[in-house]
Amino acid sequence: MKVLVLTGPESSGKSWLCAAIHKRFGGVLVDEYVRHFIDEQGRDTVYDDITAIAQGQLDREDAARATKPALLILDTHLLSNMLWSRTLFGDCPQWIEQQLLKRHYDLHLLLSPEGVEWIGDGQRCQPELAERQAFFSASRQWLDQHAQRYEVIEGDWQQRHDQAMAAVSRLLSTSPDLVLVQQAVEGRARNP
Repeated sequence: MKVLVLTGPESSGKSWLCAAIHKRFGGVLVDEYVRHFIDEQGRDTVYDDITAIAQGQLDREDAARATKPALLILDTHLLSNMLWSRTLFGDCPQWIEQQLLKRHYDLHLLLSPEGVEWIGDGQRCQPELAERQAFFSASRQWLDQHAQRYEVIEGDWQQRHDQAMAAVSRLLSTSPDLVLVQQAVEGRARNP
């Protein structure tokens, strides 16, 4: 199983790219739990929600891992929960980073906020590019500090799409079983 994470600031294309990657390569896609949490609660989050949000994300990830798909695509993971908690509340429960470090992720696609416009959706709260750049920098710093494999995805929407597809192709080429899956998918794409 290869585990791919899309991470970075809001409104940078994570969910859109996850859907495109899933459509092209298959696998199992785990969406971002906090969106569902906010919709269900009907209010802004508070610090006391952080544990429930992180646990909800973790539960979804664990359920997907248990199915042992060839490719597991995560539309964010505990890194975003941790960084948002620190950004919004100045603190984060310690267990979140501890859990994050216990898990293996094969590749992070770190999306840059530059090159695409911020789009408000009722849940996003960083319309200023400088805020999103700070979140991107904090994400990159954490990935570097903990020697996590990542590739930066940047540019306009088409460039992001092309970079992400190329990165996933490279990731899958490192696993013989996944090469067969990728070849089958590419064959279908060439011979619809």
